[in-house]
Amino acid sequence: MNGIITVLGKDSVGIIAKVCTYLSSEGINISEISQTITGGMFHMMMVVDLSDSQERFDEISSGLKEVGASMNLDIRLQREDIFDSMHRI
Repeated sequence: MNGIITVLGKDSVGIIAKVCTYLSSEGINISEISQTITGGMFHMMMVVDLSDSQERFDEISSGLKEVGASMNLDIRLQREDIFDSMHRI
């Protein structure tokens, strides 16, 4: 199963490193990644492969929110199929 992760917030050192470290610790592979910084605001979108993770989707989502809270960022995880459906409407 694939997921979509979005990261939004004020740019700071180590955002990508902390998110990627968390994903690696959970056995989650990054398939695609895109990031931009505009006016000091950081935005990153990732497509990730959740199939090898031993954690449930909601636990991964909560873990990412905790990573985000520690850096004053909004990090969200959505199922790719739901994300795709939302953006077709």
